[in-house]
Amino acid sequence: MANKEHISKQFDADLEEARTRVLQMGGFVEEQIERAIEALTTGNEELIDQVIEYDHRVNAMEVAIDEICSQIIVRRQPTAVDLRMIVMIIKTITDLERIGDEAQKIARMARLIYSTDRLQTPRFTEIKHVASIAMDMVKKALDSFARLDPNSAAQIVRQDEYVDEEFRSIMRHLITFMMEDPRKISTSIEILFIAKAIERIGDHAKNMSEYVVYMVKGKDVRHVSIEEMEKEIRK
Repeated sequence: MANKEHISKQFDADLEEARTRVLQMGGFVEEQIERAIEALTTGNEELIDQVIEYDHRVNAMEVAIDEICSQIIVRRQPTAVDLRMIVMIIKTITDLERIGDEAQKIARMARLIYSTDRLQTPRFTEIKHVASIAMDMVKKALDSFARLDPNSAAQIVRQDEYVDEEFRSIMRHLITFMMEDPRKISTSIEILFIAKAIERIGDHAKNMSEYVVYMVKGKDVRHVSIEEMEKEIRK
């Protein structure tokens, strides 16, 4: 009996370590997005280099957490609920790693924008606005993960729809710029890549919030309407 209790406590400790590391990884990824957007708006070369260089840290965090989860599965033979927790963790770190990739992409595009001798640096008002929404989504998704609270999932999905619409609006504007002045084509394409990276960050945050619903409710809500999701959360 004492041995079983010891195994159970160790299992809980392993799971808690994995969850804690996910939140640490999430915090670091949030910083990466903030650095990337600041680098974009200021042209700070040091920040640009930092975001690009730090991406390997995000990758290393994903690998380490993956290993913990694999060891839990092999050694502990988790029950259905605990297995859902492990699946949520593995899926969440995959999305966090991809958010890190998108932050790096923004920094790389910023480097291109500021590396050439251009008469005018583009305005990033719309980009900063949509980035702030995407960052809020990531923050909410991580908070939802920390508290195992699915209640913000529907709000995050609504924000994702808004981010998607903003991306389409930015794309339309950029196409107009390129048609009006071919000299703006190169910069417009770089800004388009940045807008797409932000849109993808929103997608990954949405995914993360849906995993929490799956964990808590045991229901896959990835391909249902917002109304159906809200109904499932209220159950």
